[in-house]
Amino acid sequence: MTSILRFLTSRWGPIITGAVIGVLAPVLVKLGNPGNMGICMACFARDIAGALGLHNTGVVQYIRPEIIGGFLGAFIAALLFREFKPRTGSAPLVRFLLGMFAMFGALVFLGCPWRAYLRLAGGDWNAILGILGLVVGVGLGIVFLRMGFSLGRNRPAPKALGWIMPAFMILLLVFLLVEPQFGRDTSGNLTGPIFFSETGPGAMYAPLAVSLVFGLAIGFLAQRSRFCTVGAIRDMILLRDNHLLNGVLVLIVVAFVTNLILGQFAAGFEGQPVAHTNGLWNFGGMVLAGLAFTLAGGCPGRQLFLAGEGDGDAVMFFAGMLVGGGFSHTFSVASSPSGVAAFGPATVIVGLVICIVIGLTMREART
Repeated sequence: MTSILRFLTSRWGPIITGAVIGVLAPVLVKLGNPGNMGICMACFARDIAGALGLHNTGVVQYIRPEIIGGFLGAFIAALLFREFKPRTGSAPLVRFLLGMFAMFGALVFLGCPWRAYLRLAGGDWNAILGILGLVVGVGLGIVFLRMGFSLGRNRPAPKALGWIMPAFMILLLVFLLVEPQFGRDTSGNLTGPIFFSETGPGAMYAPLAVSLVFGLAIGFLAQRSRFCTVGAIRDMILLRDNHLLNGVLVLIVVAFVTNLILGQFAAGFEGQPVAHTNGLWNFGGMVLAGLAFTLAGGCPGRQLFLAGEGDGDAVMFFAGMLVGGGFSHTFSVASSPSGVAAFGPATVIVGLVICIVIGLTMREART
């Protein structure tokens, strides 16, 4: 057992993790999740934001157990291997903003880096421009890293800080199981505090127990292997290290094969599930997301798994994603299958300007 767990921390770790995600994500689609969305950190965070009432777009409101399971899997792994080390203090407010802007860009594209690769593996050619945008965004972030960009060093924090996020995830799980309601208003509408979609992508989900268990497995493996879809591109460009990139490539290949086996592969641009065909903003949205993820130090999955290790700065990034998900639908930023929303393009441009300013101005303080 020990040798297997050590194997996960070797160069084979990301490959194993990518293969597992490549199988489990299409299976989750087969069992009920939206098409090409077996796992999407951005879309699922957006759904959770809606379920908590942070936006009122009724078709994307659901507490996704994959997010809960992914966090708890990483949390359990960190506890077992003594890597649960609460820490914070590395520009948490900036990380919160980066989480928001990453979410804006991802929801203009309609997916995080994980979903971009899963969309490609499902035959959605619109994902190609999204992935190219992601590479450009990561490359821009690398420019700032080479110029000395830094959000500073985090510091050890009280143990209590590290338990806040696990408590929040357990609360989300309770809400998912109990679906508490305070009643209805005079028009007969539910008043919350939890809102679940009755139609649309939010009403499409795999069985709760399966989603939770799959999430636990992925979170455990990803924490041990340091799997990161943005770090894969960053390390390849910056260090010529394909350690993480191999895992991403395996994810795409295995997901492609799994989709073929399950009869879920449909190649083309038109009619793809929860996707639009505006190439410019598929590209532009992911440039913003890739830049924000790179400045923050990792993709949304990596941020979630770092939070499982007690990293309070990663928690702030995730909080920014939740708020960004709420804002995206409240202020007409998030795209839909019918196209780009009214304020999506402007938000991407403003987000790029702000992230560039952050990249140019943030330096580690010298003493």
